[in-house]
Amino acid sequence: MHHNEAPIIVGLDIGTTKIAAIAGRKNEFGKLEILGFGRANSSGVQHGQVLNIDQTIKAIQQALENCYETNPELEINEVYVGIAGHHIKSLQTRGDIVRQDPDTEIMRSEIEFLINNQRKTFIPAGDQIIDVIPQDFHVDNNQNIKDPVGYNGVKVGANFHIITGDRNAIRNINRAVERSGLSTKDLVLQPLASASAVMSDIDMEAGVAILDIGGGTSDLAVFNDGILKHTAVIPFGGENITHDIRMGLGVLKSQAEALKVQFGSALADEAQANAYITIPGLKGMPAKEISVKNLAQIIQARMSEILDFVTYHIKQVGLDTRLLNGGIILTGGGSQLKHLIQLTEYTTGLNARIGLPNEHLAPNHIDELKKPMYATCLGLILKGYADYDMKHKEFTETFKRVEVPRALKSVTPAPVAAPVVGEAQPEPTPAPVNNGKKRVEFWEKFKNNLIDLFKEEDELLNKQN
Repeated sequence: MHHNEAPIIVGLDIGTTKIAAIAGRKNEFGKLEILGFGRANSSGVQHGQVLNIDQTIKAIQQALENCYETNPELEINEVYVGIAGHHIKSLQTRGDIVRQDPDTEIMRSEIEFLINNQRKTFIPAGDQIIDVIPQDFHVDNNQNIKDPVGYNGVKVGANFHIITGDRNAIRNINRAVERSGLSTKDLVLQPLASASAVMSDIDMEAGVAILDIGGGTSDLAVFNDGILKHTAVIPFGGENITHDIRMGLGVLKSQAEALKVQFGSALADEAQANAYITIPGLKGMPAKEISVKNLAQIIQARMSEILDFVTYHIKQVGLDTRLLNGGIILTGGGSQLKHLIQLTEYTTGLNARIGLPNEHLAPNHIDELKKPMYATCLGLILKGYADYDMKHKEFTETFKRVEVPRALKSVTPAPVAAPVVGEAQPEPTPAPVNNGKKRVEFWEKFKNNLIDLFKEEDELLNKQN
């Protein structure tokens, strides 16, 4: 596979707090290179569900515009979209087919027929099948086969994990995407997307639970023996914590969010007992003193609730701590809460760590893209590649060559001519008008936009540190 022959795949993460669009392509080492990146604040989405289509379209278009600003050479038509929300359910089924010619080897087309057959599974009215995932295959009496292509036998079958969602919720997502001028290449369950971004093959084999703590939902995927055992969407996320802080401490939503990010801790025991934060009062009202310990107690109560769901789901699948040697990988924006690892280990009895989406990312990207909150979006691109690889075992097509913009690469010593994100640049000296100058101006403009985009987050981080 040549560098310029891999397609550019775009992930669109329609979240409760942000909408992110990331365009990427695999390089010759099989790592993702990011060719464009845009985000926008999301309104119109609650608990992972698109409720207000118009507001969602505006936010998608804003994210796309920001993505084009990072790379005007991009052309985005098709996107892989994540889906979550508490309407998501999953069920296990088993199916098999009797083969016409048992003496020939099993072909890929037969397996696709077997998988598509499962789409006829009876599900409640008003629901729709989002995905059919084979777990392990069997050919005649041979069990636990990962890939049956090339075996021969009379009967081939598999155990399946079927994911369903509410038909209206799915229609709203598709409508918002289409009315933003895009087409949905595929809907991917968010926990599976996040899992593919933060997980290696070793994790999958050892047994691991991946918990993506988003704004509106927390998404769970459990793997064991290289097989997806369970998926679940827990209807609580970072927004619920913010809401609890707002109600519990009597502050504004923006203040609650800032308190959570800057001073929040998921363990009340770790919070300083006599530390207070002063919040300015509203219009002439006296300032408010907020106890750091109270803040931590509110966060811990809600986080514990989310983690109790996780324990319940893991037990429900019959997996206990001995079978999940990889422990729990926490990702998503909510995973950045202080002391969350300790609380997770204490509540679930499993080892925990933060999953950053750089497992499959080419090494030279800006740090912003390696934050856990982009795990879903990067995972959507990887899911797109998995589909593509299944369909094109041989790469025959060639694609338009697009370079990784400098602004998305991490700062490396570079010739002075081209500006680098994150460093103050001397004013470019007037030069003969040519494309070079135009390009420098474009990167100056883009660099400033990108810096503004992340300035707020950096300020928050600096306050934390």
